[in-house]
Amino acid sequence: MPDIFVASKAKEKEEKKPVVKKNTAVDNQDLPQKGETAKELLKERSRSIWAAFAPRPTKIHFETQEAKEKVLLLVRKHPITNIPWILLVILMALAPFLVFAITNFDFVPANFRLILTLFWYLFVFAYGFERFLSWFFNVNIITDERVVDVNFPNILYRDISQTKIDQVQDVSVKVGGFVRSLFNYGDVLIQTAGTIPEIEFIDVPFPGKIVKILNQLVLEEEQEKLEGRAR
Repeated sequence: MPDIFVASKAKEKEEKKPVVKKNTAVDNQDLPQKGETAKELLKERSRSIWAAFAPRPTKIHFETQEAKEKVLLLVRKHPITNIPWILLVILMALAPFLVFAITNFDFVPANFRLILTLFWYLFVFAYGFERFLSWFFNVNIITDERVVDVNFPNILYRDISQTKIDQVQDVSVKVGGFVRSLFNYGDVLIQTAGTIPEIEFIDVPFPGKIVKILNQLVLEEEQEKLEGRAR
């Protein structure tokens, strides 16, 4: 990571620069600028529970959150990623009309056709509702102490991965393809020194900004440790 603070050669001889963990970013725009703090990077405050990118969200808590721990950022998949299953639900909802228009089902009693149609729409609703819940509850959280990845593979199973900020070793971004570049979303890959080697934020909005925030949190954690040792 490029030097955060630039000093003259004379000053470099007088003062020894602290060693900071190296993080991989897309470009210099993903690195914190001099004087910026994590809170300054998250000036806005989100009050919507539906937001895919929610800085400093209100009324958001998670199961393992500590008493003094503050949620700095909550992200979920970009809303554009919901379009495929939404279109599928619409096609499934229109399917009975298309089938009845093409095929003659006069030999089937009207009551049976009604029951089959109701069962079909219950299935369509259940599928759409399950997909929405999957988008809504699969979230990534950054607090002032750690990074948390909450994953629900299905309604009955939950997987939570987390790591402390001081265990973050490397942060990188994957943004590829026309759609991802157009709507500014991608994957954030976080390598750690903890029991979980890597935490992934998949298809999240503003990945460059997320990297910038993580870089700043790691830098602040390193500076606090150095100040503590100096004391």
